[in-house]
Amino acid sequence: MLFKTRLKSIGVVAAIAATLLSSGVSADSGDKILESSCVECHDLKGAGPENLTELWALKGPNLSYAGNKYKQAWLEQWLAAPTRIRPTGMFYGNHIKPGTDEDVIKQESLVKHMALSASDAKVVAAALMHRKAKSELITPGAYKPGTISLRMGELVFDKFRGCLGCHQIEPGYGGASGPEVYTLGNRLQEDYIISFIQDPQAWSPLTFMPNRPLKDKDLQKLVHYFRALAKEKF
Repeated sequence: MLFKTRLKSIGVVAAIAATLLSSGVSADSGDKILESSCVECHDLKGAGPENLTELWALKGPNLSYAGNKYKQAWLEQWLAAPTRIRPTGMFYGNHIKPGTDEDVIKQESLVKHMALSASDAKVVAAALMHRKAKSELITPGAYKPGTISLRMGELVFDKFRGCLGCHQIEPGYGGASGPEVYTLGNRLQEDYIISFIQDPQAWSPLTFMPNRPLKDKDLQKLVHYFRALAKEKF
């Protein structure tokens, strides 16, 4: 009886494996997609740009530490239906032009990210979660869950820290040179956010993000704010 049960189990496993193989999905299919379709625009190894020319030429974010940075559920959704996170691309200087009152975005120079099928998005997201370069910069549990009102959060973000100059807190409101923050609470892991704000250059030596020492209570308030913003329906 036990032998028959084992045979049945083996048969079930074999059937599942056959189904996965027939659909083109395998254990390393996510990495294969990354290596074949994403390496042209993304750094998968962690070297990073070595000078400003290379920095300005970046087409996409460094994915060598994606597993420490992004939330897997968000990755799956975004890869299947990508939207622009940086209004002016990776380097704003490449995608702006003089306007009547201020610089305007050259929409025609921006390139849309390809969309993956739901199944491919799932395996790629899973593969990215295994890429964890710079794990030594992460302190597990650095973020302590809490709340803050949107009004107070905006005061900390804009009035006290001046972050609105580079980041949008809702579509079209705020600076355009950095990534939007109204989706950040769904997009990034909280411990990564704290680590990155504490020392942006440790993650990306040539980043334009300023290094402004903040007290832990202010870091916590900012992450509370990002999480609250992410719940808004813009």
